[in-house]
Amino acid sequence: MSHHSEISEPPISRFIFSHTGFAWFWLIIRVYVGWQWLVAGWGKVISPAWTGSGAGSVIRGFVSGALQKTGGAHPDVSGWYASFLSNVVSPQSQIFSFVVAYGELLVGLGLILGAFVGIAAFFGIFMNANYLFAGTISINPMLLLIQIFLVLAWRTAGWYGLDRFLLRWLGTPWKPGDVFRKKNIS
Repeated sequence: MSHHSEISEPPISRFIFSHTGFAWFWLIIRVYVGWQWLVAGWGKVISPAWTGSGAGSVIRGFVSGALQKTGGAHPDVSGWYASFLSNVVSPQSQIFSFVVAYGELLVGLGLILGAFVGIAAFFGIFMNANYLFAGTISINPMLLLIQIFLVLAWRTAGWYGLDRFLLRWLGTPWKPGDVFRKKNIS
């Protein structure tokens, strides 16, 4: 006989990450993070060095700089990541240039509009982690940490945004929304 038990989350955690009364806080946070991504992405999208005739040149320079940080007893860039940069990113620098530019722009738009906040924040985390693995500090650790909290608060982080309607309409993989439920036609 199997016994099912569930450990409930603390009330403070439920309030911070799940209660719509705290959605105003997540609105401020996600718009701030979204703005950071939007500005960074837009600057790249309109730059010929990223998406125009020189696409890939900035990525190649970035990879070159990261590979210079692989030496010493405590390198800024690990060997496995340097290998990834050398063997995957550098040869496909033009493709990665477009992916980075439009990826940053889409993460920013998703967070600002409150559309698929959890997914947008996840991809923001992914990009920030890659920048950190490449030895670039800047604002990346702070954004990564904030976006982890946005992923945890995905249910209410987009409450004042499009998720309020999108999640009801589309649902989640474990609970289909209105558009996927079969209607009883009598």
